Amino acid sequence: MKLPPFAYVRARTVDEALALLGEAGEGAKLLAGGQSLVPVLAYRLFRPTHLVDVDSVTGLDGIAVGNGALEIGALVRHARLERARFDGAHRLLALAASHIGHVPIRARGTLGGSLAHADPAAELPVAALALDARVVARSSRGEREVAVGRFLLGPFTTALEPDEMVVALRVPPAAPGSHAGFREFAVRSGDFALASAGVVVACDEQGAVTSARIVVGGVEPVPRRMSDAEDVLIGELLRADTIAAVAGAASVSCEAVGDRNVDADTRRDLVAALVRAALIDVQAEVAA
Repeated sequence: MKLPPFAYVRARTVDEALALLGEAGEGAKLLAGGQSLVPVLAYRLFRPTHLVDVDSVTGLDGIAVGNGALEIGALVRHARLERARFDGAHRLLALAASHIGHVPIRARGTLGGSLAHADPAAELPVAALALDARVVARSSRGEREVAVGRFLLGPFTTALEPDEMVVALRVPPAAPGSHAGFREFAVRSGDFALASAGVVVACDEQGAVTSARIVVGGVEPVPRRMSDAEDVLIGELLRADTIAAVAGAASVSCEAVGDRNVDADTRRDLVAALVRAALIDVQAEVAA
C-alpha cells in the first residue's frame, strides 16, 4: 500500500529530534525501527504531517547497569534484549523480547518504539510493568520519568506529550532470589499474541514466595497487574496446587475483552493457562 504524504527529516541528535517535534506540533511522528509505525501508515490509520527519523540518533542504544538497576536506551533493538545476559527478574526482558514477531522484526524493532506504540498485544510493555520500570521521556522543556502503569493509557495511547520522545527505560534492581517467566499464545509463530503473561517472583531460602508481580497483556486495553493472584502466591511454596490457585485467580480477576480473533471467555482461559505455564517455568528455576 502507498503511504500518505508527509515531510521527512532525519535527526542526528536527541536535541535536534526534540526541536523538530516542537516545531511540527501534534502532526509529527517519530520513526525508529519502523516495525510498528510503517504498517500503521500503510493502512492510513495515522496521517502525520511530519516524520522525524531518530534511528541514527547517537547515545540511545546503550544498556547501563548501576547498583543492580538497569537503564536501557530507547533505540536498543529487540534482538539485543533477547541476547542480553540479565540476572534474576531482569531476565523477563530477554524472555519477552524472544517472543516478538520474527527475526527481521527483532533485528529492527526498538524498545522505545514498542513502549511508545502501546500495542495491547506487545510483549515489552508487559515485561516493563512486571519489573516496575519507569519510562524516561524528554522534551525541549526537560526530562521526566513516568511509571509504566501510568504511561500506558489505552490501546496505542500513552502519556507522552506531542513534543516528547522516549529516551530510556529505567528498571529498579531485581530482588535477591528473584526469577522470571513469560508465556504467550499466538495462532501462528510470529503473530500478534492473543494473550500473554509475565511473572516476577522472589523466594526465600526455603522456597516461600516473598514478592510477586503478575502481569497479563493482550487481554485488556492495556497490560494489567493481577493483584488478587499475587496475593494468593505470597508466603506460599511454588507447588502445583498453589500455582493452579494463582492461575485461577488471575483468570477470574482479569477483565478480558473479546474481538474478531477470540472471545472474552477464551481469553480468560488463556490467562489461566499462561500464568500457570510461566509460574511452572519459575518453579523449575527455583528447584534447579
